Amino acid sequence: MAAILSTLDTADLLACCASGRWADAVVAKRPFDDLDDLVAASTEALAVLDWPDVLEAVEAHPRLGEPADGEDRESAWSRQEQLAAASPDEALRADLVEGNRRYEERFGHVFLICATGLPVEAVLAALRHRLGNDDETERAVVRDELAKIVELRLGKLVDSDV
Repeated sequence: MAAILSTLDTADLLACCASGRWADAVVAKRPFDDLDDLVAASTEALAVLDWPDVLEAVEAHPRLGEPADGEDRESAWSRQEQLAAASPDEALRADLVEGNRRYEERFGHVFLICATGLPVEAVLAALRHRLGNDDETERAVVRDELAKIVELRLGKLVDSDV
């Protein structure tokens, strides 16, 4: 693992978070002793991103309910992360589509949530709740959700032996 952690490059990291500024900041902290060290560098870099850098990362995420169709690592991870939130129930899917539309209209970007392990009902409840947030509160929530997703993906990256 130590060899992997010392050879991570920007391209590897961009699969975890599509912010170029974040990836550059994390690469600059190499080498990492372990996953915890890598996650700490990530957390530090995420905390100081300007909002446009956060949006750069958010814009790489597909809408919930519309899984990524690419063959790259990031698309595969995204499909896996959305799996639990998928539903064969037409009404729930329609609610998710409508909620996504309202959220994007309200905040100007896709609804981002760490959906890993969450059923669609929990995702919808969070979406509906967050529609009531003011911009500042929602930006803080988005940063938190992005950090959760990035941490999960860093673990997958390290486990995959890059």
